[in-house]
Amino acid sequence: MDWFDFSLELPITDPTWIFLLVLLIILFAPLLLTKLRIPHIIGMILAGLAVGEHGFNILVRDSSFELFSQVGLFYIMFLAGLEMNMADFKKNRGKAIALGLLAFIIPIGIGMVTNMMLLKYSLLTSILLASMYASHTLVAYPIVIRYGISRQRSVSIAVGGTAVTDTLTLLVLAVISGLFKGESGSLFWVWLILKFVVLGGLMMWLFPRIGRWFFRRYDDGVMQFIFVLALVFLGAGLMELIGMEGILGAFLVGLLLNRLIPHVSPLMNHLEFVGNALFIPYFLISVGMLIDLHVIFGEGDALKVAAVMIVVALVGKWIASWVTQKIYGMSVLERELMFGLSNAQAAATLAAVLVGYNIILPSGERLLNEDVLNGTVLLILVTCIVSSFTTERAARKIAMGEAHPEEEDRSREPEKILIPIANPATIDYLMNLSLVIRDPKQKDNLVALNVLNDSMDSDRLELQGKRYLERAAKIAAAAGVDLKCISRYDLNIASGIIHSAKEHGATDVIIGLHYKVNIVDSFFGTLTESLLKGLHREVLVARFLMPINTLRRIIVAVPPKAEYEAGFQKWVEHFCRMGNTLGCRVHFFANEKTGNLLQALVCKKYSETMTEFSRLDEWDDLLLLTGQVNYDHLLVVISARKGSISYDSSFEKLPGQLGKYFTNNSLIVLYPDQLGDPQEALSFSNPQGSNEHYEKVGRWFYKWFKKN
Repeated sequence: MDWFDFSLELPITDPTWIFLLVLLIILFAPLLLTKLRIPHIIGMILAGLAVGEHGFNILVRDSSFELFSQVGLFYIMFLAGLEMNMADFKKNRGKAIALGLLAFIIPIGIGMVTNMMLLKYSLLTSILLASMYASHTLVAYPIVIRYGISRQRSVSIAVGGTAVTDTLTLLVLAVISGLFKGESGSLFWVWLILKFVVLGGLMMWLFPRIGRWFFRRYDDGVMQFIFVLALVFLGAGLMELIGMEGILGAFLVGLLLNRLIPHVSPLMNHLEFVGNALFIPYFLISVGMLIDLHVIFGEGDALKVAAVMIVVALVGKWIASWVTQKIYGMSVLERELMFGLSNAQAAATLAAVLVGYNIILPSGERLLNEDVLNGTVLLILVTCIVSSFTTERAARKIAMGEAHPEEEDRSREPEKILIPIANPATIDYLMNLSLVIRDPKQKDNLVALNVLNDSMDSDRLELQGKRYLERAAKIAAAAGVDLKCISRYDLNIASGIIHSAKEHGATDVIIGLHYKVNIVDSFFGTLTESLLKGLHREVLVARFLMPINTLRRIIVAVPPKAEYEAGFQKWVEHFCRMGNTLGCRVHFFANEKTGNLLQALVCKKYSETMTEFSRLDEWDDLLLLTGQVNYDHLLVVISARKGSISYDSSFEKLPGQLGKYFTNNSLIVLYPDQLGDPQEALSFSNPQGSNEHYEKVGRWFYKWFKKN
C-alpha cells in the first residue's frame, strides 16, 4: 500500500497547487524584495517571469490567469477612479487634459518618425506602434495608495491624464483595426465616437442613481461589495460591446461611484483589501509570465525594436510631464510623480500589440510581427520597473513632507471624539459620522462609550451594551480605524458621559437626536440638555434619515458672532473635511460679517473643499432655508449654549422650527467649544442673559428709527 502517491510534473496543472503557489508568491515576494529595496510591483512581475513557461515552467498562463488578470486590470482602473479627489480633479481638470494630450501627442509624434526611419515600418504599422508608446497603465497606483497620497494634486492630474491618453489610444486602435476589417466607411469615426459619447452619458446618468438607491436600502457589507463589482464589470462589458476596451468602463464606474464610497468607509477598505491582496497581484504575475527572454536576446530584431520602443516611450512621457510642470509652475516632486504614474505600459499596450499581431496583411505577414510582440513585453517590464522606482521615490518624499505639519498645527491639542452608544438604530450613522469628521493623521482618536445604571436588570443591560460596543468596533475596524471601547456604571447616562469625557480628554461628543416619546417631551430631551450644562466641549446632536455616503450637499446655518466662539475653526474644519471626504458641496449661510470671515478661513485652509456662501440675515426664522434643503441634503445648525457670545434668544425657537420645518431631513445641531463652564441660569454672576433682551429691544428701536 502506498501511503504517499506523489509525482511532480511541470508545469503544475492541479488547481489547488496552482492557487497555493500564487498565494505563496503574493506572500513572500514582497518580503524578500523589500530587503533588496525593489518595489512590490516589480517583485510580482519578476516572480511571474520566473514561474512562467518562459522561466522555470512551473505554471502555465491558463484561463484562470487570464480571468484573474483581467479582473485585476479592471480593478486597478476602477480604484484609480474611486480614489480620485473629485474636488481637486475638477479644479485641475485643465491640467489633467493638458497632460493627457501631451502624453499622447508627443510620444506618438516621436514614435511615428522613429518607426518609419529607424525600424522601416509602413505608415499604418508606425501609427499603431506609436499609439502603444502613448498609452499607459496605472501599474504604480498601488504605491500611491500605500503611502496615503492618492488625493494629491499631481496624482489627480496623472489619473485624469491616463483617462484622456488611453481613450485617444484606444480610439486609434479601434479605427486601425476597423480599416483591416472592412469597417472603415466614411462614417466609421463618427459612429464610433457617437456610440462612446451616448454610452458614457447613459452611464453617467444611470449608475449614480442606481448606486444611491441601492446604498440607501441595503447596508450589508457583502451585498454592497458584490453590487459594486457587478457595476464595474457591467461598465467594462458595455464599453467592450461598442468596440472600446473595458478598462475605460471600469475607470468611468470608479469616477461615478466616487461620491457614494467615501475614502474612510468600510466598503472602501474592503474594496482596496480584496484588490491589493488578490486581483492586482494576479494581474502583475500574469504580465511577468508573458516575458520571453530567450526570444528577446535570441535571433531577430526584437532587441533593436525593444530598445527603440523603450527609449521613445520613456522620453516622450518625461517630456510631457516636464512641459506640464513648466506650464503650470509645479514642483519637481510633482513632475516625478506624474512621470512615474504615466510611463508604465501594460493594459492598452498589450491590447494594441495583440490586435496588430492578429491582423494578417494580404501578403500573409502580420501587421505587427513577433519582434514587436516580444519587444512589447520587454517594454512592459522596463517601463514598469522605471515607473515603480520613480513613483516609490517621489511618493516617499511627498509622504515624508506631509508627516511634518506646520508649527501652528503642532500646538493643537490631540483630538478625541467620544461616541456614546445606547440605541442600536443610531450606532451605524454615529460611527460613520465620526469616521468622516475625524483627523485621519491622528491615531486612537475615537472612543465608544456605553453607560449603565446600577439597576436590578444590570446583567442584561451589560450584555446588551457589550453587543453594541462590538458592533461599533466592527464598523471602525472595517474602515481600518482603531476604536477604544468603554463600559461604565454611573448614576445616569448624562453623568456617565460627562465623567468619561473629562477622564479621557474628549474634545468632541457625538450623540443621536432624542426621539420624542409623547407630546410633552422636549425636542432634544433631558440627556442633551444635561450634557450642554455639564460640558464645555463641542457637542454634535445628529439625526440621519439616510446613509451618510448618499448625501449630496451639506447646508450649514451659522448665527451672527459665531466667529467669536472658541470652537469656530474646529467645526469649520470638521464640515470641510466631511464635504471633502464625501465629495459633496458645503453651503454656508451667514450674515455678511460672519460670512466674509468664513470665506477667508475656508479659502486659506480648506480650499480643496467645494464650498458656497450665501447671506442669511434673518436668523429668527429658519423657514427661509426650507427652499434650500432637499431630502438628500444634510442640514447643520450651529447653535450655542446660554451665556456664550453668539447665543441669542431666538435659539429658544430652534427646537420648534426644526421639528416643524425639517422633520424629513437629516440634521446636526452643533454646540461649539466654549471657554469656561456653561452657565444656564440667570444670576448676578451671569448678567448676559438679561442683556439679550435689552439688545433685542435696542435692535428693534434701531430698525424702527432707520425705517422712519
